[in-house]
Amino acid sequence: MSHEVEDETIVSEDYSVTVPAAVRRAADVEIGDKIRWHVNADRDLSVKLIKQQYGAFSQLEPADIGEPTNAAEDHDFNVRESSFDDT
Repeated sequence: MSHEVEDETIVSEDYSVTVPAAVRRAADVEIGDKIRWHVNADRDLSVKLIKQQYGAFSQLEPADIGEPTNAAEDHDFNVRESSFDDT
């Protein structure tokens, strides 16, 4: 990331939060990525982006279950077909 981005969001009634568009773009957040939350002893909150790893199933040998299977296609996210709404 070439520059710092700071933004804030509101915690909803069901405790959901939305990652602001500027933060998503700056951190290259993609569908399937995870956000790890950490609270220290002083109650300081930090988050870390955990990138989704693709291709985890690509080297598996298919199991013979009487019909064709493709674990990589069935279980890996296809980010290129989805996008965030940056509004």
